Amino acid sequence: MVATAGHVDHGKSTLVRALTGMEPDRWAEERRRGMTIDLGFAWTELPSGATVAFVDVPGHERFVTTMLAGVGPVPAVLLVVAADEGWMPQSAEHVDALCALGVRDGLLVITRSDLMEPELARDEALEHLAGTPLAGLRTVCVSAATGAGMDELRRALDDLVSALPAPDVAADVRLWVDRAFTIRGAGTVVTGTLGAGRIRVGDELELATADGVRSVGVRALQSLGAAVPETRGVSRVAVNLRGLPREAVTRGDALLTPGAWLATDLLDVRLHEVRAAGSTGAGELPEELSLHIGAAAVTARVRPLGPDTVRLRLRHPLPLRIGDRAVLRDPGRRLVTAGVTVLDVRPPPLRRRGAAARRAGELATMTGVASAAAELGRRGFARRAELLAMGVTAADLDTTAHRAPGAAGWLVDPARATEIAATLVAAVTDHDNADPLDPGLPTEAARRAAGLPEPRLVEAVLRHAAQAGPDPGLALRDGRVVRSAARSLPAPVRAAMDALRTDLERSPFAAPEAGRLTELGLGPRQLASLVRAGELIRLADGVVLLPGADSRAVEVLAGLGPEFTLSAARQALGTSRRVAVPLLEHLAGTGRAVRTPEGGHRLARAQDDA
Repeated sequence: MVATAGHVDHGKSTLVRALTGMEPDRWAEERRRGMTIDLGFAWTELPSGATVAFVDVPGHERFVTTMLAGVGPVPAVLLVVAADEGWMPQSAEHVDALCALGVRDGLLVITRSDLMEPELARDEALEHLAGTPLAGLRTVCVSAATGAGMDELRRALDDLVSALPAPDVAADVRLWVDRAFTIRGAGTVVTGTLGAGRIRVGDELELATADGVRSVGVRALQSLGAAVPETRGVSRVAVNLRGLPREAVTRGDALLTPGAWLATDLLDVRLHEVRAAGSTGAGELPEELSLHIGAAAVTARVRPLGPDTVRLRLRHPLPLRIGDRAVLRDPGRRLVTAGVTVLDVRPPPLRRRGAAARRAGELATMTGVASAAAELGRRGFARRAELLAMGVTAADLDTTAHRAPGAAGWLVDPARATEIAATLVAAVTDHDNADPLDPGLPTEAARRAAGLPEPRLVEAVLRHAAQAGPDPGLALRDGRVVRSAARSLPAPVRAAMDALRTDLERSPFAAPEAGRLTELGLGPRQLASLVRAGELIRLADGVVLLPGADSRAVEVLAGLGPEFTLSAARQALGTSRRVAVPLLEHLAGTGRAVRTPEGGHRLARAQDDA
C-alpha cells in the first residue's frame, strides 16, 4: 500500500490514472473542479508481478482531516510535486503529518515535467525534506501526458514495495474504516487499509464506534475489486458486514479481533516535534487539539506532564496500544502540532499533590515499546489478557510469566510479591496478637490486607515468597492464611498440645476424654485453634486425633479382611465406640471406606478389588 499525497490540482490524480488506468477521483465534483476532495483508490501490477495499491488523498488544506484518514494506516508514500508549481504550503503540512506518523519509506515524484524543467522543483522539495525522516527520498521525474519517466517510476515502485517490512499476518486485526456504504441486496460495506493480521469470510469481529462496541459478522470480502475468501495485511479491503445498518458505522470506526483491544479515552503520550510546531514544548500546547490515528479523528484535551509528555483525554474511546503513532493537529490554525507515541493506555489517576511530576519522571523512562516486565513493575499486577491488549507480545508475556507468580489470569510483579508477603506477615501477626485463639486470616481478608485483586493470588504470592526467600512462614490452610504452629499458638496452648501429642503417640486412636481435655486447659476454642493450625484433626465434637491417624487406621483395618464390623474395627484400633464411629464416618466421607448392604464396613480399595 502506498499513499499519494501532494498538490491540489490534477497532477497527482492524473499520475495515479496514468499508472493504473483507473480513475481515483470518484465524485463528479472532483473531476469538475480538478481537486481531490475525498479518498480515492486504485491499483496496478508492477514489472515484477507484485501488485501495489494507492490511496489518493486530498491536497487542499481544507481537507487535511481526510488526508490524514487516508495516510494513517499506510506504510509508504508517493509524495507528488508539480514541476510548474514547486513546493506548496500544503506539501509541508503533508510531510509534517507523515513524519509524525512514522512514515519513513516512499518516493518523491516530480510530475508535469513536460511543462517545465523538473530539476528546480526537485531540488526545492529535497531541501524542504532535509532534516526529516523523509530526507533523501528516491526521486523520479515524470510526465503523465507524454509518458516520460513512467517506466522508471514503475521500477522504483517495485523496489520500494519489495523493501517494505513484511506485515505480521498473525497480528490482531484493527481495520480503520475510511468508507461505509450500502449495496442493494448485500447490505453494509466498509472499506479500509488492513495493516496486519488477516480477515476471513465468516469471521466474527468487533466494531468499535463512538457509542461502544458491537459484534459483527463478515459476510463477504473484496480486495482490489475481486471477491476473496480471506485478505491479509497490508491490503485494501472491502468488508460486507452481516446485520449492520449503514447508519451504525462511520469513518474512524474500527473492525477488531474480538477481545484483543483496549478501548481507552485516557492515555499518556510522548510528543515528537515537527517543523510546523517550531520549538513549542508540551507546556505551550493548546488545551484542546484533534488526535488523528488511522482513519479516526477525535477531539482531545491536553494536560502537560513533562517537557515532551502529555496526558490526553479523548472525547470518546479508541482502540489503542502502546507504541501507536498518531498526530496532534490544531484545526483552528490548520496546523499539525506534533506527532505522538502512545506510552500508556491505562495510566494511573493523578489526584495527589506532586502526582503529575512523579508521573512525568516515570514517563521519561518509557520507550514506547510494550514490555510485560515493565508494565508489571509499574502496576504491581495485571491481567494477562490486558497486557496482550496493551501491545505486549505473547512470547514476552510467556517469558515474564515464568518468573512472576500468577493465578486466575492475573500476574504479580515478583518484587511486589515479596512486599505483599511481608504485608501479609504483619497482618496475620496483628490479628493473632489480638485474638490468639482464632489464628490466621480468611483468604478474602488477606486479599484485602494485601491489596490484591483476586483471592487466589494470595496462595501464589506465598508460594513465590517461600521459593524466592526468605520464607515468610505463612501457609494457606483450610481457607485461612496462618503462621506455622510454633509461631501462631499461645504458649499455654502449645504446652497443652505437647502433652496431648505424648498421649496420642502412645495410643494413637485413644482420643482424650473430656476430663483429660479440661485438665490440659483445652476447651472448644483452643481445640479449634489447634485444628486450624494443622496440629489436630477433628472427627466429632470433642473427638480429636493427631494428623495422619486416619491414614494409619486404614492400614490397621486392611488386616481385618474385605469386610468388617464396627466392633472388630474398635478392637483392632484399640479404642472406644466414641472414637470408632466418627472415625469410620470420616473414612467414608473421604472416600476410603464404605458401608456394605449388610451393615458392615469395607475399605474402598478392597471393594474395588472385589
